[in-house]
Amino acid sequence: MALAKMKADATEARLSGLSLPDGAAWANAARAEAMDRVRRMGLPTKRDEYWKYTDPTTLTAPDAAEAALFHNDEGPLFGAVDRLKIVFVDGVFDADASDDLAGEGVEIARLADAMAADIHWAKDLYGVLEARGQQPVERPLAALNTAMATDGVVIRATGKVGKPINLIYLHKDVSSDAVLHNLVKVEAGAEVTLLETGPAAARFSKQLEVEVADGGAFHHVRAQGRDHERRAVTHCFARIGAASTFKSFTLTFNGVLTRNECVLEIVGDEAIAHVAGACVGDGGDFHHDDTVFITHDAVNCESRQVFKKVLRNGATGVFQGKILVKEGAQKTDGYQISQSLLLDEDSQFLAKPELEIYADDVACSHGSTSGAIDDDALFYLRSRGVHPDEARTLLTLAFLAEALEEIDNEVLADDLRDRLEGWLARHS
Repeated sequence: MALAKMKADATEARLSGLSLPDGAAWANAARAEAMDRVRRMGLPTKRDEYWKYTDPTTLTAPDAAEAALFHNDEGPLFGAVDRLKIVFVDGVFDADASDDLAGEGVEIARLADAMAADIHWAKDLYGVLEARGQQPVERPLAALNTAMATDGVVIRATGKVGKPINLIYLHKDVSSDAVLHNLVKVEAGAEVTLLETGPAAARFSKQLEVEVADGGAFHHVRAQGRDHERRAVTHCFARIGAASTFKSFTLTFNGVLTRNECVLEIVGDEAIAHVAGACVGDGGDFHHDDTVFITHDAVNCESRQVFKKVLRNGATGVFQGKILVKEGAQKTDGYQISQSLLLDEDSQFLAKPELEIYADDVACSHGSTSGAIDDDALFYLRSRGVHPDEARTLLTLAFLAEALEEIDNEVLADDLRDRLEGWLARHS
């Protein structure tokens, strides 16, 4: 009873003074239903099972803690890639800095415009996958995002989109509290690549709902950073059809607190779903949490979860990953690996891998390890004249390689490798 009252009080404190955004009737109904979910579940506390490794207090507080702006001399990520740029500044769409939203094989609109329209395809997707993803694990911060988001983009791929769509999140206000909600609908046989870059805000809530129809392909590459004091909670919900592909990779630098949740539902036979991530953290105030839940509800499907974390000077990494194979989902191939490279004795990696299987013709595995740089490998490189710092960088990049290999586009992967190498060199 005491815990329930504490959750209720904290929830009402967060919701006090908030009013639901106004839009078309269907949008208002979706937001109201999401807010009802929030109040029914209550916002999370550290005593909730899936938050026991991560303290959500700063994510649920009524006001965002300030985050100093971070400046660097590096050029824009993916700057050499021909891409369609859509810019948000502290969670608000910047039309002047963005490209024309028209493109071949794709329809793009601002979320605010879609939610104001009486008839729009977004009606069948907004908040729908988030609501489905509340079982068997409740995700109240995702429901809060659905209720309160006023900006974002809605993307409908009708063919093979020629160039990636890059959502660029800029942070310019030390106290900004941004809430963005993006929708992606990939029609049958269509293909699109979505890039996300930038720190976004002092506190950032971002949600992505993706529906991939039969034979479609969705590729997602995200780089979170670089502000040292930023806090972020992100959710990705996806429904994956027959013979379709969903691939998502996230690279995270810096930040005080990052919680990335990914909830995938495979509903069509012979589908592929890959989720991967790499993070590098330095300092006792760095906390990074990957929480993944993949449900297999079709035959002959493949899923992969590949997560690597490099931690030093008291940094903390968390991985919670689950594969649920429903009855009848025969010939499932589920693979899960989570590993950390601890560069000192003060850092820690907390892992909770899970398998829940109700079919008898499956190949599912999971593994989780933590360790230091291999002394023999380090000695080998040093004996060949490699400087100790450079040797550690090479071995660290080799450790992260399996996660980066999940990126199909080599140009994007090479750019991220270069940024990783630069970060490691500066923190050697």
